[in-house]
Amino acid sequence: MDIITGFFGLVEDLTWGWALIPMLVVFGVFITVMTGFVQIRFFKRMFRVLFAKNQTGDPNAISAREALLVSVGGRVGGGNIAGVAVAITLGGPGAVFWMWAIAIIGMATSLVESTLAQLYKRSNGDGTYQGGPAGYIIYGLGAKHKWLAVVYAVCLMLAFAFGFNAFQGNTFAGAVYDSLGVDRVWSGIGLAIITGFIVYGGIRRIAKVADVIIPIMAFIYIGLTLLVILSNITEIPGVIWSIIANAFGLEEVVGGGFGAALAQGLRRGLFSNEAGLGSTPNVAATADVRHPISQGITQSFSVFIDTIVICTCTAFIILLSPVYQPGVEGIDGIVLTQQSLVSQVGTWSQYFLTFAILLFAFSSIIYNYYLGETALKVMTARPGALHVLRFAIVIVVFLGATAPGATAVFFFSDPLMGVLAVVNLTVILMLFPVALRVLDDFRSQLKAGVARPVFEPTAFPDLDLDHSAWPHAQRVAGPDGGALAKA
Repeated sequence: MDIITGFFGLVEDLTWGWALIPMLVVFGVFITVMTGFVQIRFFKRMFRVLFAKNQTGDPNAISAREALLVSVGGRVGGGNIAGVAVAITLGGPGAVFWMWAIAIIGMATSLVESTLAQLYKRSNGDGTYQGGPAGYIIYGLGAKHKWLAVVYAVCLMLAFAFGFNAFQGNTFAGAVYDSLGVDRVWSGIGLAIITGFIVYGGIRRIAKVADVIIPIMAFIYIGLTLLVILSNITEIPGVIWSIIANAFGLEEVVGGGFGAALAQGLRRGLFSNEAGLGSTPNVAATADVRHPISQGITQSFSVFIDTIVICTCTAFIILLSPVYQPGVEGIDGIVLTQQSLVSQVGTWSQYFLTFAILLFAFSSIIYNYYLGETALKVMTARPGALHVLRFAIVIVVFLGATAPGATAVFFFSDPLMGVLAVVNLTVILMLFPVALRVLDDFRSQLKAGVARPVFEPTAFPDLDLDHSAWPHAQRVAGPDGGALAKA
């Protein structure tokens, strides 16, 4: 066991410790510059997805908004509540600034990886689609790289479907026990039943559930934050100044100063929004959209919601509270966030926060399951395998919920996620010229006056694309079957 844990510790040191964060930052800056700061240029368009409907009328199709909410549900979790608190405790208020910075850069990275997932997606023949990093490895780099796709799929399943789902189950049961006194066994049984109902319904049911619970989750948390801000409105300028000053070493409130703020902000920000890690493209590929860039823009918005909105909410709750004492590490994580909120709006708020945490955990469980389902399809096409996976997920969630020490067993999740990220970043860099061609196609249609650009796969004959995955192109094509009508 010592040898195994030592091996995964080495993998984590080589990925998260040495290679990954520099790669995410450097690649993110490179992509941002080469795309002409696409996350800023298309920022207005991001908000359109909030009101988008199913564009085909097919009841099985996943809309852009539903794909957005599933990915937000996966991204938003403990990192947005406990992770931000840890970042501030260890890095000071300046860590928040660097979380913002890495999120803005990550928005461009997320746009590119999600665009590639859409570009190389495959139709399931029933109005739904599938794809992701494994898809753009196989169809983008070629079948000779399928071994790399299989490695990616195995790591994805072990890290997210099993490891992180056990952790989320444990978080769920722990929050219920601490706030309501419900025994872990009963909350574990309840969570397992609900999880089974959702996962056996597939991506269609997952999307429908996310469409309901994610807005509730976000509105509750943002609403609590607004209460805190309004009651401390005169202190907001001082908090913003402390964030900026500490970020650049003008004020030092923790040991390490600028370096601690930078390191904690980058690491916690990357853990939170997952931009470049290759997880959310699996969900991005399921959406029925008119152009790959459209879903890339949508997933870029997901990073904005996760870090710029939700993480900022947590930061203001903590920094406006007398509970937080710079340089003091006695209280951190979820406890710091909970006590900060209670000190501002009263003890009743802890129940609302508990409810939000439960939704965070549950939305992450169904998201992690879908990543496992996507990975399984890369490894085997046997129909019985999917039922085995669904049953295994229900059991893992229950075990994670009922065993207080269960999360320590899943020591392999973070190292494997590091492997996923290194593989994904390398692949999207190799396919970046293709993504730029798709981006140029989108921009040229906008310049020509097409309000809602439509992707025509026949315009890219050198790429291995599934033409049946783009029904919009067939409906808006001109009489000659080529030129697209203005839509």
